[in-house]
This record gives sequence, C-alpha cells and structure tokens, in this order.
Amino acid sequence: MNNIFSNIFTGVAVVACFASCSKDMNLQPPNSTTSNLQYSTVNGYKAVLAKVYGSYALTSSQGAGLSDVNVSGLSDPGTADFVRAYWNMQELTTDEAICAWNDANLQSFHNITWTSSNDLIRFLYARSLFQVAVCNEFIRESSDEKLAARGITGQSADSVKQYRAEARFLRAYQYWVLMDLFKNPPFATEKDQIGSVPPQIQAKDLFAYIESELKDIDATLPAPHAVAYNRVTKAAAWALLARMYLNAETYLGKGSGKYTDAVTYASKVIGDKSFSLKTPYKNLFLSDNDNNNPEVILSIDYDATSAQNYGGTTFLICSAHGNSGDDKANYGIPSGGWLGNRSTKNLPALFNNQSGDKRAIFAGAQADINDVLDFTQGLSVFKFSNLTSTGQTPYSPNGVLCNTDFPLFRMAEMYLVYAEAVKRGGAGGDDATANTYINKLRERAYGNTSGNKASYTLDEILDERGRELYWEGFRRTDLIRYGKFTGGDYVWPWKGGVAEGKSVDSKYAVFPIPAAEIIANTNLHQNSGY
Repeated sequence: MNNIFSNIFTGVAVVACFASCSKDMNLQPPNSTTSNLQYSTVNGYKAVLAKVYGSYALTSSQGAGLSDVNVSGLSDPGTADFVRAYWNMQELTTDEAICAWNDANLQSFHNITWTSSNDLIRFLYARSLFQVAVCNEFIRESSDEKLAARGITGQSADSVKQYRAEARFLRAYQYWVLMDLFKNPPFATEKDQIGSVPPQIQAKDLFAYIESELKDIDATLPAPHAVAYNRVTKAAAWALLARMYLNAETYLGKGSGKYTDAVTYASKVIGDKSFSLKTPYKNLFLSDNDNNNPEVILSIDYDATSAQNYGGTTFLICSAHGNSGDDKANYGIPSGGWLGNRSTKNLPALFNNQSGDKRAIFAGAQADINDVLDFTQGLSVFKFSNLTSTGQTPYSPNGVLCNTDFPLFRMAEMYLVYAEAVKRGGAGGDDATANTYINKLRERAYGNTSGNKASYTLDEILDERGRELYWEGFRRTDLIRYGKFTGGDYVWPWKGGVAEGKSVDSKYAVFPIPAAEIIANTNLHQNSGY
C-alpha cells in the first residue's frame, strides 16, 4: 500500500477517452498556458508522472465512483479498472476461475462464447488505450526540445528524462497487453498529430516496437531498488522482455521462438542479487506486501484511503469472500465481501498430489460446479487478503476497500520463464539450473525439500506455473502458449458452455476488437472469425 498518488491530479494536463477510444488515443491538454504552467518545474512533471502511474491503479483521479474511461454502457466504474478488467479476461476464460454473477458478459468468458459486442472486452480495450494516451501526452511534453524551451536543465532535466523512460515502459507494457489480447490494435505514439485517427499495427511490427522501446530505455531507467518498488526500474524492462520472448511464437507465428532471448533476460533479473523470494508465500498477497518485499519487481499499488478503487485487489478479495463471520474476521473486510468468483475443480486438482504445498489457499466443501450461478459450488480462492502479515485489519473507510498491492512482475515468474525457455531449447542456460530454480519455489511452498524433484517436463512446468501464479493474470496466456486454450486436447468444467467442457474454436485465442471501434475507426480490421 506504499502510495505515490496521494497528493496528485491537480492541474494534470490529461483528459479522458470518449466513446471511440482509438480515435482519441492522442490526448490534448486544455490549452498551452495550462500545459506550460504544469510542466514548468521538475515537480510539475513528477505530478503528471503520478497521473501516468495512477491511471493503472485508479478508475478516476476524481474518486472511485467515476471513471476516466468514458464509454457507453459503463454503469459501474470498477469494471473498467485495469486489473479487474484484465483479470476477468485472463482468468475467467480459463480453468482457474469462474463467476456466479448472472451477467451475460461474464458468463461468456468462462463459456468462451464472447462476441465483439461484449462490454467487458470493450472496457479493457478502452482502459488500455487510455493509459497509452496518458503516457503519450507525458512523453510528448518531456522531449529534450520541450525541456530546453522551459529552461529545465542539469539534474532537473535528468530527473525528467528518467520519468520519461518510466512512462515509455508503462506504454510498452500496455501495448504488450493489447498485443496479447487483441493481436493487432490501433497504434499511436507521441509523434502522431493530436486528434489524428490511429492506424492499425500488425503483431509482428508491434512486437518489434515494444522490444526496441524496452531496450532503448534501459540506460535511462533507475537501477533495481533505487526507487520504490511501485516504480519502474531496469528490472521491470528485463522482466517484460523475458515474458514477451517466452510468448514470441504466439505473436510472431510457429517457428519464431525467441527462447534464448527469454533465458538471457530472465537471467538478468535473477542475476541481480537485490531480488530474492519472499517467505512465506502467502505474505506476497497481504495488505502490507509492500514491506520488506525483495521479490516484487513491479506492482500496482492500492490504498483504501488515498487511492480508492472498486477494481484491483478490492475486487479480487471481495469477489472471493462473502458476509460470514469468518470471511469478515479472517480476511480483513469488516463489511463483508460480495461473493462471485471461485475456482473450477481443475485448479485445486493441481495440488491434489502435492501434500504440504502451502500455496493451496482454498476453502469450501464442493469442488464440482453443477450450477454456475450457485455461489456455494466450487472452491473459494483466498490467495489475496486484506489482512496484514501480523493478522491486523488495516483501516478502510467503508470496511470493503482494500490495501493489498497487485504484483505485475515478481522473481518467481523469472525462475519459471528461465526453466521453460531452457526446456524449449533456449541457449545460455541449462537443465540443472532450471531444476534448481523450480525447486526453490517448491522449497518455499513446502517449507523444506520434500517437494523437490530431479527434473521437470514442459507440462510439469506449466503445472508449476499454475500452482505458483494462479489468479495473478497469467493463465490464458500460458494455456495459449502450450496449445491448450482452444481445441479439445484439454478441457475443463464449463469450457464451451457445457458442464464437462468441450472443444472451442481457435478464433478465441484472440479477442475481437470491439464492434463500436471497428465502426468508429475505419483503419481497423476485425480479427478473423468475429
């Protein structure tokens, strides 16, 4: 809950997206006088940088009841929060999560029957483009020419250049999200004329752009742990490159693997000795997880007082808990949760032959789900909690808003990236080291070496990712990489809309560009099959 956003947003020269998100990717400040005043000092730039970060953590700079993403059909601002919208698309579409809320948009996720008219897809699309737009505006106003014209030189100029590199990372991250979900999104940078209609970019070109951006900012980003853990450092850029390289064949086509590059960049993070695993595992997902946390490379921070939001970890915690006394007392939400999200039986089944694995944080009596709308069926996932590591409930103004930060990148993922990339043929690593890294995760999970193994197959690495990273927004991307998301080789309960699961069309490996955007921006072409 370490927060850099508590005293910001006054005079920030950015505005919200309108109904057509892609047409307004280039945000324009109200007028040049306001812009020059805001950016006249390094502190002014820092305030706007906070807005750049804040657009990832908040629904609006004006309170939890509003949304910077202004699209038709948005009645609950929390549904257009980045983590909430992204989590829905990455988890409810898989074997890890299912929702009991009687909402056709949500039901289509775990049924894998969504269309281009799904509002929840549009909310994520709009949020991502809004965040790109906020980054573009900051990057546009922090060029060398702008700094020189405003008389910002020396150390002040160096600070702003670092802020600019952070914004470029956040933009690159959001473009990775858009590429992973939609493949060929609209594309605009700070170089595009304000108000112009952005063209569509192909995945291979967007991959190259993100790669070049992350490499170009490496020298300017701060070193790992040189700034607060909620700020971008070199390690975050390395981690995103490692993640992207591991998935390169998904974006570039079969035979375009970049597993050696994945090994290289995962190794750069692992080789930075300022990172290590945090113990115990459950403390990674508590409300004081910002304290003494050597594992998290980059987080999205939440604070019930100064950064209120009904998305983020408030959503993850409250949607997994109900109003019982145990839920209120044991998970730090005094007013009680909302119920809704739980797991299919396939997630807890990953732990069935793993006796002693403390990563299995579930509750409930019935793993099978015969009726999706029955809140009592399926196991609850209590991985995220609003309690502190000492069992205290932090202050919340309404007993619901939570303080737990959400890890975007952490060391455990880099161990798993290294291991999988080596197993897939990446050079620069070896099986023995890969096995050691996975066993480090299992030693933390078991508290001893009883869960260690001498070697791991590719499928066993996928299972280990499921045990280590569940409900953190990885599963859809992982199943696609393994060829298990569409088709019928691997099914789970309610895949395809039937209780036993069934094969689904390969088109669902990519989400459709929202229908309203296709109409509004004639440069866009719909993804195949929609």
